[in-house]
Amino acid sequence: MKKALLVALAAMAASAFAEGPKYVFLFIGDGMSVPQRMTADEFSVKKGDGHLAMNAMPFTATTRTCSADSLVTDSAAAATAIACGTKTKNHYSGVDSDGRPLYSSAFSAKKAGRKVGIISTVTITHATPAGFYAHRTNRGDAYGISLDLADSGFDLFAGGGLDVTEKNSKGHKSYAEFGDAYEYAKSRGYRIVTTKDEFLSLGPGDGKVLTKFTNGPLETAIDADGSQPTLAELVAKGIEMLDGEQGFFMMAEGGRIDWAGHGNDAATNLRDVLALDEAVKVALAFLDRHPDETLVVVTGDHETGGMSMGFAGTGYALYMDRLANQTMSVGKFGTMATKLFEENPDITFKDVKPLIGEAFGFKFEGDVKKDPMVLTKNELSSIVEAFEHDREFHRSKVEEDSAYDGAKRYLLGGECRLVMSHKCGIGWSSSAHTAMPVLTTAKGRCAERFSGFIENTDISRIMKAFYE
Repeated sequence: MKKALLVALAAMAASAFAEGPKYVFLFIGDGMSVPQRMTADEFSVKKGDGHLAMNAMPFTATTRTCSADSLVTDSAAAATAIACGTKTKNHYSGVDSDGRPLYSSAFSAKKAGRKVGIISTVTITHATPAGFYAHRTNRGDAYGISLDLADSGFDLFAGGGLDVTEKNSKGHKSYAEFGDAYEYAKSRGYRIVTTKDEFLSLGPGDGKVLTKFTNGPLETAIDADGSQPTLAELVAKGIEMLDGEQGFFMMAEGGRIDWAGHGNDAATNLRDVLALDEAVKVALAFLDRHPDETLVVVTGDHETGGMSMGFAGTGYALYMDRLANQTMSVGKFGTMATKLFEENPDITFKDVKPLIGEAFGFKFEGDVKKDPMVLTKNELSSIVEAFEHDREFHRSKVEEDSAYDGAKRYLLGGECRLVMSHKCGIGWSSSAHTAMPVLTTAKGRCAERFSGFIENTDISRIMKAFYE
């Protein structure tokens, strides 16, 4: 009787297991809500490339993002909710509000025999990826998070390297101490891969991998020069390395979307959304080859920047195509402008006009009614004022705030990107996160479960059910 009961329970478990997808892709656009998806979608349509693949998925859920202690979540709490199914405090990674360890859908997949890959365009110890493997009450504990990474036993960690500094109440750790983290990962069986060519040459039999393409985030899509793999290339190689009889779970994050949102840099933001969508297309192509076994889910952890589609200066019109004129991120522009200021303390506005024109496509002469990229009198005045402010700051050797989400002290790049946003009809209400809900879209096996109005914790709850 007891034996028969055990057989029946095993059969029930096997049946439940069989109902779930063999292959799960979870894409997270950090800082990506409705405005970011729709801005990139409109830009893509204007370019003639059609609608985003992530927006054409058949099932959609409006998703609430609040953390346990705030309506406005940070990425650590949001990632923990999406990964582990429990609301926690802001700045907590993979632990509940009392600091007790939580275990993610990725751990559930690993326990069930699946291979697991964690991919990001920012540092692999950053808040979103950490939510899937770390157990820390301080998202800034990058060293501790890197040890949790190695102890997870997951099969692939790909993206930017480990954070090079740890910023918390204990102060800053030197990079030498982070070298130990890579050595620890090696001791736990990880191969450290440092170049794009080495990564693309990997195969399924090459064991556990941790990439170190850089000691920081990967380049933004708008600035990419081909020396680092794209998110789509990371996902494609991840599929090759993780695929097998038991299937896999893959989380891939478009992390630079959030950073561009903090900077209110619309052109950079949308190109990283487009880069995420290219990675989603890779997963959807895999789904086409394995239609009965694959689930693809795309979500965001929160909205960043308070982006809106509509600005008083453009009335009821939007001009997303104008963002094509911007050729580099505001961050890269700032670096290039700083070099000019440092080379010539007596620099004039005339000296920086060529760089501004190259970076943003602005024109300083012409008829604004015939060419919208011609600067109006007020736009030019605001940019000149920012230039003069920055020249004085450079002469005084004022240091810039290096934090990606910090308040910038130099104004020229910021003023140029605001002028660009306004010319396109994009507004910003913040340089931080907002409480706006995000969209979750899905396609494939069990995709219908991601419908209606859900909490971000429901994503983990649904996915864990595939394995438990």
